Amino acid sequence: MSAPASRQDTSSRPQPSASAVHRDPEGSWLMRLYRRTMPARLRRAVVARTTPQARAHVKQHFAGLPSARRPLGRLRAAWLLRRHPGLFTGPDREVRLVRGVPKAVLVRPGISPLTARNANAAAVRAAMDEAGLDYFCVRGRSNTSAVVALAAEDRAAALRALERACGNLPGYVCAVDGHWRARRTTRPGFRHSTWRRLARAAVLRVTWYYGDPRGQLTLGPKYGCDIEFWTADEETGGLLLAPRPNRMAEQVPRAGAPVSASDSLFTALAPADAPLPPVRTRREFALPGCEDVRFPVDVVYTWVDGHDPEWLRRRAACAGQAYHEEAANAARYINRDELRYSLRSLSQYAPWARRIYLVTDEQVPSWLDAGVPGLRIVSHKEIFSDPSLLPTFNSHAIESQLHHIHGLSEHFLYFNDDVFLGRPVVPQDFFLPNGLTKFFPSSVLIPPGEPTAQDVPIAAAGKNNRGLIEATFGTVISRKMKHTPHALRRSVLEEMEARFPAQHHATASHRFRSVDDVSFVSSLHHYYAFHTGRAVPAHVRYAYLDVSHPALATRLATLLAHRDRQVFCLNDTVSAEQELDAQQVVITDFLEAYFPVPGPYELDRSAECGKDRPADRP
Repeated sequence: MSAPASRQDTSSRPQPSASAVHRDPEGSWLMRLYRRTMPARLRRAVVARTTPQARAHVKQHFAGLPSARRPLGRLRAAWLLRRHPGLFTGPDREVRLVRGVPKAVLVRPGISPLTARNANAAAVRAAMDEAGLDYFCVRGRSNTSAVVALAAEDRAAALRALERACGNLPGYVCAVDGHWRARRTTRPGFRHSTWRRLARAAVLRVTWYYGDPRGQLTLGPKYGCDIEFWTADEETGGLLLAPRPNRMAEQVPRAGAPVSASDSLFTALAPADAPLPPVRTRREFALPGCEDVRFPVDVVYTWVDGHDPEWLRRRAACAGQAYHEEAANAARYINRDELRYSLRSLSQYAPWARRIYLVTDEQVPSWLDAGVPGLRIVSHKEIFSDPSLLPTFNSHAIESQLHHIHGLSEHFLYFNDDVFLGRPVVPQDFFLPNGLTKFFPSSVLIPPGEPTAQDVPIAAAGKNNRGLIEATFGTVISRKMKHTPHALRRSVLEEMEARFPAQHHATASHRFRSVDDVSFVSSLHHYYAFHTGRAVPAHVRYAYLDVSHPALATRLATLLAHRDRQVFCLNDTVSAEQELDAQQVVITDFLEAYFPVPGPYELDRSAECGKDRPADRP
């Protein structure tokens, strides 16, 4: 087992490795102290009077200063190992510092939020089964933590069963309040004193910490399993009453018969085509609710390798046709390996996606396992109705044909490869359960006037979208869209192709972005669907990072330290070619720290890439 002094300071959410933390200026203890103690007004004054480069230099210096918390944590870890040597023995267990506190971590290849949630829930259910207790699973308000309920009269027996389970495999426990918040400090479940301290809690959360073999990822209480103790109705005694609200029923018959239902009903993170195992529940929780998304959701990516010699020859043969320098800038086609990490983010944080379609121009990434079930490579030749329009290097043209993909579901998400999921998301973040799509307007406005050759491509397309909406519905649109996954309906795209045939064919015919392009997928769909009652505006926690920004490294460090965005985009349209190599190092380090677990779509390329990538898949 690894010595505790070598383990990193992680948190209950995914965290970077020790070396990444030291490179992360926003995660240093001095920066955290500065943000806690310095008023926001003074922090803004400092930002106004200093350059980004100066602030970055100071933060890097802070990050190198030692913290007293880490040596203390290492001493506590050594004491823990000495006191419980048998509990932490084995190749699948380590001691890691979580917020400076040593925790036993179960090491599993391919760990993810869903697998951690499922493992914690299965361990709790197994403990209840072994004790012969009558329990039932509850549809709680969290998708990342399961809920198991028992009658309050079984509390003592349940606590003994859980203590045994945490003693066999080192687990932790904390109390949960009525707002579903778990206390940040978990206590060792393998100590009897912990259970005495929490003996009267109405809701407990039991957690086994899980981590990846490389020590960069630790998943904790957010993915634990809650145990609720339901009390008997004082008036009749015939009902059990919940200690807090849930999604379906706050009371059940005391003598109700248990039923079996798939665990997929209890988390919206469940895979679409692989139902989770059956669990014990009550009739009140055994059927889908009206808030559940029950239709399949596919994912479509568009991708290009701008270094491919064959692709470069095809592009050179069409050179000189771009109306604006940004439309043919090398940064628009550069391959920074973002697709690898975007797919990792998808498998980690949206395992409910049914199939993935990768739309390319006869290209396949060298690291991609194209034979994995659920993944299909789609050539431009398969989706363009008019093959004479190929080759094309215009993303607007390619996007206009996505609804032609054979087998694509009615509801799907469209990703650019520079868009990433930053934390667990569920289908309801992008779709209403009745099938309506959500879209995420930006605060950036479409410029006024008609499109001109001076407009950047996104502005020209926005103006053309505005003209179509005004001519069709008599309203004026003003806002661009955020660079997020776009929630789309295949039938809406088909309808738009039929309703605007001239504009659709013209966009598809432009080999480079044109002043006459319409952005059918990334903007027009949302406004057209909204006007026809099939889409609604919504909000998503989102970050947009311009790769060419001089403070890119600092902004990435902030995002890595906080990990509070559901979606983020690393976009680049203006970088000069001489800047790309330096940017590549910064971006790759960030993405590897944020998404350290290889996804199911990757070949084992560790020997060729020189990176320590475990071959195991989820």
